[in-house]
Amino acid sequence: MPLDPADTTVNSLGFAKPPAETRVLVAMSGGVDSSVVAAELHAEGYDVVGVTLQLYDHGAALAKKGACCAGRDIHDARRVAETLGFPHYVLDYENTFKEAVIDEFAESYLGGATPVPCIRCNERVKFRDLLETAKDLDADCMATGHYIQRKMGSDGAELHMAGDPNRDQSYFLFSTRQDQLDYLRFPLGHLESKAQTRALAAKHGLSVADKPDSQDICFVPDGNYAAVIEKLRPGAGEPGDIVDMDGRVLGAHKGVIHYTIGQRRGLGIGGLSEPLYVVKLDPDTRQVVVGPKAALATRTVPVKEVNWIGGGDFRAGESREILVRVRSTRPPRPAILHPIDDTHAHVELLTPEEGVSPGQACVFYETEGTRVLGGGWIWRGA
Repeated sequence: MPLDPADTTVNSLGFAKPPAETRVLVAMSGGVDSSVVAAELHAEGYDVVGVTLQLYDHGAALAKKGACCAGRDIHDARRVAETLGFPHYVLDYENTFKEAVIDEFAESYLGGATPVPCIRCNERVKFRDLLETAKDLDADCMATGHYIQRKMGSDGAELHMAGDPNRDQSYFLFSTRQDQLDYLRFPLGHLESKAQTRALAAKHGLSVADKPDSQDICFVPDGNYAAVIEKLRPGAGEPGDIVDMDGRVLGAHKGVIHYTIGQRRGLGIGGLSEPLYVVKLDPDTRQVVVGPKAALATRTVPVKEVNWIGGGDFRAGESREILVRVRSTRPPRPAILHPIDDTHAHVELLTPEEGVSPGQACVFYETEGTRVLGGGWIWRGA
């Protein structure tokens, strides 16, 4: 049952008991965001337990800077906990992370898709395994530093975009299930700028107050996806042909894994009358298909593994107007959602989008307001 807002005995995390009797596990990456969450909740008097996940080889992690869950970040998270005086644990999730995230990342790239491993990490590691660990520790809830809002609606907890549109992470959290949302908390979601977060870090005297944000995927140094794939799957970078949409050979490439849908630069096929873009990747024939920019425009997007948290049923034949985001860097655009079954749908874009790629997420939003309705994974269709 939703909590009564008029009940003054409810604490800031939504529990009808004092903060000191409310245990909250804080997922600490070692960055400023999750550190501020832990510091704020500790200052409010909550029973805070910090947990940091070691997601890949510790020796390699120590040499890697600028990514979450690396050796330096584990040290930073531990230091915050020691400074403020609450318990902190480091859990070795290396095998889980490899099986649930890295292996699929490699296979998706080899299949010509453009995966988003951060979504899978949230879905399969942080909001599944770590959340179960939180329950095993008798925590009442789990808090993270994600920029997204959890609001109580007439039927329970709802997921909403962050107060700061520039920091909104809803694209990466669309696969959050309702039962997980009931247990999760996002204390930073209402903030209107990252400057506010850093100010809170400074207020608490945190050593990470000025720490730069991580930019790369944690296991992909310097954004070099192809190098990681070749290391994971030796021989993956087999050469092939660059062809136009009629199949004419325009040049050669060093491996499909080096290209993404919508790419223009680095094709090595100069001297043409118009710019060409990657419009399709065919790993079976080892072909990179290029065409004019107009060929990138997509109106119909097939979606699978749909996660619906928009209330009511997700039924075939019950189309609805929504907004969708097909890339994390793009604003939501008008569309019509056509459910096919419980986990598949076609999304009809009212305005064509360029560079829609299999492996990316298609996230659903309500047409008015900020609520996240769920989403699914873009694929090639049947």
